[in-house]
Amino acid sequence: MRLRYLAVSLSCFVAANVGAQAKKTQPGKSPELRVDFTKETLSNGLNVIYHVDHSTPVAAVLLWYNVGSKMEQPGRTGFAHLFEHMMFQGSKNVPKGQHFALLEAARGRGGADINGTTNWDRTDYFEQLPSNQVELALWLEADRMGSLLDAMDQAKLDNQREVVKNERRQAIDNQPYGTWLEKMGEALFPEGHPYHHSVIGSMTDLSAASLGDVASFFKTYYAPNNAVLVVAGDIDVPQVKQMVRKYFGPIPRGPSVPSLANMRLPEIVGHQQRYVISDEQAPAPAIYVGFRVPSAKDSRAPVTALLADVIASGRSSRLYDALVRRQQVATNVSGFTLGLADGADELIFIATGKPGASPDSLEVATMAELAGASSFTQAELDRARAAERFAFVNGLQTTGGFGGRADRLAEGWTYFHDPNYVNTVLRDFDRVTLDDLNALARERVVAANRAVLIYVPSRKPAAPTTRVP
Repeated sequence: MRLRYLAVSLSCFVAANVGAQAKKTQPGKSPELRVDFTKETLSNGLNVIYHVDHSTPVAAVLLWYNVGSKMEQPGRTGFAHLFEHMMFQGSKNVPKGQHFALLEAARGRGGADINGTTNWDRTDYFEQLPSNQVELALWLEADRMGSLLDAMDQAKLDNQREVVKNERRQAIDNQPYGTWLEKMGEALFPEGHPYHHSVIGSMTDLSAASLGDVASFFKTYYAPNNAVLVVAGDIDVPQVKQMVRKYFGPIPRGPSVPSLANMRLPEIVGHQQRYVISDEQAPAPAIYVGFRVPSAKDSRAPVTALLADVIASGRSSRLYDALVRRQQVATNVSGFTLGLADGADELIFIATGKPGASPDSLEVATMAELAGASSFTQAELDRARAAERFAFVNGLQTTGGFGGRADRLAEGWTYFHDPNYVNTVLRDFDRVTLDDLNALARERVVAANRAVLIYVPSRKPAAPTTRVP
C-alpha cells in the first residue's frame, strides 16, 4: 500500500537526484519533472529499461514479473508469494543462502537494498549496489530466472512452505487486527474473483502444493517474456546492454501466459456489510471501513487517492480532526487505497479507539463523519495534492525498489506498457478538480458500497494467582 505524508513544499526535490530537469511553474501546479530512459526488447521477449543518473556511484537492478495472487487458481492460492521465498533458495550456479551473501559482500543492504515483494498484481526482486557491482546483480537475477528449477527439490519446498505458514501466523493469525485485509477482500470482491483471496494464501492450499505444481507455476510465469528488467543509476548503457544480453539473452522464452480471469465488477457492491470480530490480540477497539472504487489503472485513480488523503490521511484530514482532536474517541486514523490494478480497488479507512473504550462510540462517530464526505473544499484538495506530490517525488530520490525510479519505470511498463507513466503521475494529480473529488465521494462512499469490520478486544482475564505457602 502506498505511504502517505504530510503536505510540504516540493521545490527542494526536483533536481539532478532524479536524473531529470525541472522548470518553475505557476502556483498550484507541479514542476515539470522527467525521468529519462531508453528501452529495448530481447529476442526472448524480455523488456529492458535503462535509466542513467551519475549523481551518486549507485546502480539498481530490478525485475518485475507479471504475476501476483490474481493469477492463482482456486485450490492453489499463495503460489506467487511462495515463489518470492523460493527464488532466494539457490539456483544452478548459486548455492542456497549465497544470493544475499554475495550481494551483502558487495555492500548491498539486505531489506532496504536487496529484497523481493509480492502483491495481488506483480512480484518484484531488486538489488541496489555500488555501480561497479552491477554485473554481479545481473548475473544473479539471470541465473535464478534461467535455472531455479535445476536447484529446486522437495526439501527446499517443504522448508519454505513452513516459513510462509509461520509468516501467516505472525502477520495475520496472531497479530492484532491481522485478519482485516483478508476479510476486507472477501467482502468487497465476490467468491471466485481473483482479488477475493489473500496474497499469502490459505494454510490448506500451501499444504497441498506439490513440487510439480510449483515447477509448472515457475515455467509459466517466471519467464523472460513475462518480465521487465530495469537497470538504473550510475551506468554506462552500451556496456550494461552487453551484460544483459550475455546473461539474459540465452534464457529461452516461456509459454504463453494464460489469460487473466474476468476482473470486471459492478461499480458498487450493492449492499452494506457489517462484521464484528472478537480479537484476543487487540489492545483496543478498531474499525475498518472499505469501499469498492476504480482500479489503479482507471483514469479516476488519482481522484481516489486524493479522496483517501482528504478524509483520513494526516492531522489535517477530516477523520483525524473529528475523531482524534475534537471527539477524542480515537487515537489514530488513516486512509489509503491498495492500488489494485484491474477491475476495482479498495478504499480503506481505519480508526483505532482507546483501550477500554466503547467500540459502539467509535463506530457511530466514524460513520457520521463518512456520511458527510461529499462537500470538500479547495483548501482540502490542495493539501492532499501537495502530500501526494511529496510522497511521489520523495520516493524518486532512491534508485531501486520501494517507489524508487527503477520501481516506477517497471510499474509503468507492467501496468500500462508505457515506462513513461512515471512522467505523467504529477500531471494527473494536477488535473483533479474539486468537482471530481465530490462526485466520486457521492458515488462510492455510500452505505450500499460499504464493508465494515469492527474489532472488539476479547483478551481473556489473567488466571488468579495462587499463593504457595
